[in-house]
Amino acid sequence: MAKNGIARAARKELADVPRQLAALASMSVPDLAEKYLEVYGEPTRSRNRDYLKKRLSFRIQELAEGSLSTRAVTRIAELGDKLPERWRMRQVEETKPSAPPPPAATDLRSAAADARAPAADGRDARLPPPGAVLTRAFKGTQHRVTVREDGIEYEGQLHRSLSSVAKLITGTAWNGFSFFGLKAGSSKAVKS
Repeated sequence: MAKNGIARAARKELADVPRQLAALASMSVPDLAEKYLEVYGEPTRSRNRDYLKKRLSFRIQELAEGSLSTRAVTRIAELGDKLPERWRMRQVEETKPSAPPPPAATDLRSAAADARAPAADGRDARLPPPGAVLTRAFKGTQHRVTVREDGIEYEGQLHRSLSSVAKLITGTAWNGFSFFGLKAGSSKAVKS
């Protein structure tokens, strides 16, 4: 008899999901934030109505119907580098032990300023040393640029930034560091 009661409660909860999802459409942002606190157990920093509705819709369905199976989570972990970067970052955040509190806003501003500060010779410190060759495959073509003292050399012409070369290659505005795969503290540069 107890098993029938559990099944009846589960059916009632699942039947309630469409009503809960429909109610989200008419909620104000403060109401959505309150519902977020109710279903996630923590306040939201977002005040974006669409974002909150999507997150709440997902969580309501997850609570009613269950999350990913252990097998699915294991398979995702096995795929590793084949996963999109945003999924990998989310997995790392979930498995991290409690992180120290974030630095103050002034610390973040000074760290960002340090990362963009020119090197002693006046060049951008994020660039690899002169003579480094950066490669990037784009639409089936391998593109190579050489870092010079006075700029970036691409196809025999000197450009003032990686972004201008990326725009020339793609036809659209790109962050040159992102386009050529340069991240803070690392480089895909190949010395020639």
